[in-house]
Amino acid sequence: MTEAAVGSKSEQAYAAVKARIVEGTYTPGYRLVLAKIAEDLGVSVVPVREAIRRLEAEGLVKFERNVGATVSGIDPTEYLYTMQTLSIVEGAATALSAPLIDSVAIARARAVNAEMRDCLEHFDPVRFTALNQDFHSVLFEHCPNPHILDLVHRGWNRLASIRASTFRFVPGRAQESVKEHEALLQLIESNADADTIEQAARRHRSATLDAYLALPQSNAESVSAH
Repeated sequence: MTEAAVGSKSEQAYAAVKARIVEGTYTPGYRLVLAKIAEDLGVSVVPVREAIRRLEAEGLVKFERNVGATVSGIDPTEYLYTMQTLSIVEGAATALSAPLIDSVAIARARAVNAEMRDCLEHFDPVRFTALNQDFHSVLFEHCPNPHILDLVHRGWNRLASIRASTFRFVPGRAQESVKEHEALLQLIESNADADTIEQAARRHRSATLDAYLALPQSNAESVSAH
């Protein structure tokens, strides 16, 4: 097998395994048997081993003595710090974006929010979380400050890497989130001042964190284990 072929197969294995971890198919503690994964993906063990090494470097996989590769747990402290930071930088990005968001973008955001509302009926936290990112992307991607925008992207990527979907554990927060999205859109449409929009965006992000912090200890621990 050529080096290029190994690289290509490794990319495929990496994408497939990472998707299964992020979506929760492979839960924290799940043992990653390389031969079985290779068989499932129709590749040799070599690219799977390379993929697992990359995932270990990202913190999604860890190696345990006498066990081998397993899926890492979610660090609740990392989630706390990420959400606190994201509330600040995303609030600023949304406020800076607001004057540049046109009616077409508003309509797109409303369409995504309508999908989120439909998603509440047969709740799928993974899909809801993906739609939630799509919604907020419309609001912050117009940010003219590339440094702030980069920090927002890093925050969202960090949430993805720790598989954080609070909505899985506090679905009631999902309902409130949809309502707050509409309120944010109305502020932007009415040309509210930047400070008002920034504070509303920050409160919206912080409310999800507060929902997590308000969980009983036993449930909060389960968030770090799923």
